[in-house]
Amino acid sequence: DPNLQNIPIRTEEGRKIRTAFVADKGKKLVCIDYSQVELRLVAEMAGIERLKQAFHDGIDIHTMTASEVFGIPIDEMTSERRRAAKAINFGIIYGISGFGLARQLGVDNSTAADYIKRYMARFPELETFMEDTKTFAKNHGYVETLYGRKCWVPDITSSNYPRRAFAERQAINAPIQGTAADIMKRAMINVDYALEASGLEAKMLLQIHDELIFEVLEKDVQATIDLVKKEMESVIKMDVPLVAEAGVGNNWDEAH
Repeated sequence: DPNLQNIPIRTEEGRKIRTAFVADKGKKLVCIDYSQVELRLVAEMAGIERLKQAFHDGIDIHTMTASEVFGIPIDEMTSERRRAAKAINFGIIYGISGFGLARQLGVDNSTAADYIKRYMARFPELETFMEDTKTFAKNHGYVETLYGRKCWVPDITSSNYPRRAFAERQAINAPIQGTAADIMKRAMINVDYALEASGLEAKMLLQIHDELIFEVLEKDVQATIDLVKKEMESVIKMDVPLVAEAGVGNNWDEAH
């Protein structure tokens, strides 16, 4: 109390609230988070070779998507187009409709539907993955994460269309979000063991989604970052590399 999972970050007021969370004297707060873990998992689980290659090459995935969907060369990309591509990337993972995307981007329904159609045409493996996942869910009543954890979706065969449509979106998203959660839990266990063995004065304080927050003695900050990044990035063997990024500060806002 307060609920640390829900301290805002996207607004100026939220960032001001985060300045109230400070490190003890002689220590720093260190935030280390997975970069675009769900998009990386989509590329891995759906076998999208072009996305896999883009992650290997360190290409900005939202810029690449914008280039593909809007037909703009990467070196002519605007931040507005990149933001729209980001909404498409994440929206499609969550099963967004043309109507939902239109509202998010402030365009008409047919334009948004065309964006989704072009996206699917560029990455056909994704559509195959989505259809195969829905079929598996209908046949078994559940879907699985990469670690084999089952996520049950009983409404997948419901005669009620809204309930069935929601369950279909859930079936597509659960293996992705669920695997991201599995990865983070395993990373936390590995990091805890590694920190204990290292003798570094660093304490894991909090996990929020794809981020871990530590309080670290100033002299141990870089060694802690190196150790935690190594553990987080090596927790699972995939074709797509996992990348963890770090921030440091006297308070939570500075560290993010």
